[in-house]
Amino acid sequence: MNYEQDAKLIVKAVGGNTNIISVAHCATRLRFVLKDEASVDEKALESLDVVKGTFSTNGQYQIIIGAGTVNMVCDEVSKIIGQQTNEGENKEEPKQKGHLVQRGVKLLSDIFVPIIPAIVAGGLLMGLYNVLSAPFFEGGTMSIIQMYPQFEGLATMLNTFSNAPFTFLPILIGFSATKKFGGNPFLGAAMGMIMVHPDLLNAYNLGKPEFTAPIWNLFGLQIEAIGYQGTVLPVLLVSWILATIEKKLHKVTPSWLDNLTTPLVAIMITGFLTFLFVGPAMRAVGDGISFGITWVYQTLGFVGGALFGGFYAPIVITGMHHSFIAIETQLIADAATTGGSFIFVTASMSNVAQGAAVLAVLLITKNEKIKSLCSASGISALLGITEPAMFGVNLKLRYPFIAACIGSACGSAWIAFTKTLAIALGAAGLPGFISVHPSHWLQFGIGLVISMAVAFVLTLVLGKREALKAEGSKETQPLVAHEEENEITEGIKGNVSIALPLSGVVKPIEESSDPVFAQKTMGDGILVLPTDGMVYAPEDCRIKFVFPTKHAIGLTTKSGVSLLIHCGIDTVQLEGKGYETFVEQGDVVKKGTLLLKFDIAAIQAAGYAIETPVVVTNLKEGHQLENIVKGSLAYGTEAFTIVG
Repeated sequence: MNYEQDAKLIVKAVGGNTNIISVAHCATRLRFVLKDEASVDEKALESLDVVKGTFSTNGQYQIIIGAGTVNMVCDEVSKIIGQQTNEGENKEEPKQKGHLVQRGVKLLSDIFVPIIPAIVAGGLLMGLYNVLSAPFFEGGTMSIIQMYPQFEGLATMLNTFSNAPFTFLPILIGFSATKKFGGNPFLGAAMGMIMVHPDLLNAYNLGKPEFTAPIWNLFGLQIEAIGYQGTVLPVLLVSWILATIEKKLHKVTPSWLDNLTTPLVAIMITGFLTFLFVGPAMRAVGDGISFGITWVYQTLGFVGGALFGGFYAPIVITGMHHSFIAIETQLIADAATTGGSFIFVTASMSNVAQGAAVLAVLLITKNEKIKSLCSASGISALLGITEPAMFGVNLKLRYPFIAACIGSACGSAWIAFTKTLAIALGAAGLPGFISVHPSHWLQFGIGLVISMAVAFVLTLVLGKREALKAEGSKETQPLVAHEEENEITEGIKGNVSIALPLSGVVKPIEESSDPVFAQKTMGDGILVLPTDGMVYAPEDCRIKFVFPTKHAIGLTTKSGVSLLIHCGIDTVQLEGKGYETFVEQGDVVKKGTLLLKFDIAAIQAAGYAIETPVVVTNLKEGHQLENIVKGSLAYGTEAFTIVG
């Protein structure tokens, strides 16, 4: 392979030397920071055999090359642009974090993603309570608990359980946000507790004539003691202020006083600022944003719904949808005023449309590899997880993605027209009924049917059209997936059993949080959640490469199987911290030899996932993984079989 020529073509395709700020690589992909991503020639990149796929995230334009090849291509790219690399990693890359909007989206994502399980749990419990308490029997006059009073106690408990995450939302956000801003997360949680203290007027009672806010007299200054239950923006800014003050105090306070005075002074100053200025101002801003977005959505009606629904999937590709979490949480927490969230129901329309498009591809493709991917990813999308469907099928073939966007627009238009809103968070897809008020179930169901039907039919129509065009021009059938290049001279011989190289819980590779692995761009395999961080040779093998940052290793077994073991996701950023290797490239080792080990606790503390994909990178046409053993397994146990 001519890596120099490939590098020249890649540099040209991404806009040339002048468009490249920096380049680095991880175990499988080139990571460019570009001045203008609009200058990238996607078609030119896709035409290169060395390129397996592309996508953009967090200010980086990533080109999937493959293990054992990406480092060679990166070296040639670095020579062309005149950049000095440090064993494949550009030290300046972490400073390149994209433009202001990208940084803001990532910030909100990092803060809200850890607390989503608590919010979802509360939302689903709220849905169960609504099922019991909504009057949709006997002509809309009777609820389940009215018909069966023995369920009233259960409903009351569920109502309490469901309200807790929203009532005490500032505590959750305070902990997560302060940690993200570099402060003590427990101080952030304490500040959140202050903002929802029972002595304050509950924010949900604000404006009701029967409730009056207590008054603090601060040297003649009258301060209303009002709580911040269910708010988002106030605690975000308060957390930043708290973390900033704390870090400043750590720098100027003597070490023998630091632990005593820094928490005291930080909480006191932040507390006064919160109730004097920050809280009231940000409460007004948050209420204004929620009201404004809701007004625009309701005013534009079905047109606004169609526009938002049609563009929702492209927004997901950019990662911008993470910024909706803060808005959606505010809309649901203030459901008494806003009525609920239109974002959740729109996301549901988009997700089922993507799933329906994939299932349509399943009917018209003759490629067994794509059929296998469609069946799994299509069902997953209908249940609310769309990444495997979008990245694995729809974006590759393009026309299913277009059909899905149109289907989502149609379904979302209906949802907006009928003013269907979600009153809780949950799985945005077919299970979304539980997050919608029972009185709107019919409208929500009709919207799902419209989205799925339009996406499904359009995919069939566009797919046949693409097939006819390809046949007429004698081009390769577009429904055939791009074949990955066989990276080793040794091939897989017959049926082969592969042992697990590390102890842990084995899951399907589709459950990986990294779409490159989840959509099997690098090959099929398994996902391991490690228990001890020790990686061993699954059988006698040759080490193909050990990545410089030690987080990934490639090997070829005596049976001809090429494996990539990638310990953690995005852990290339750790630059080897927490990892230790015991072999080098070219070593021939026996089964059971310790290859590398990593510190699970240290990696998690740094904010990275420890999930470890174990991928077969040289599967040929006709080969497939079978008999995958799932669950908690010890290393050396048979994990799966390659049949061909």
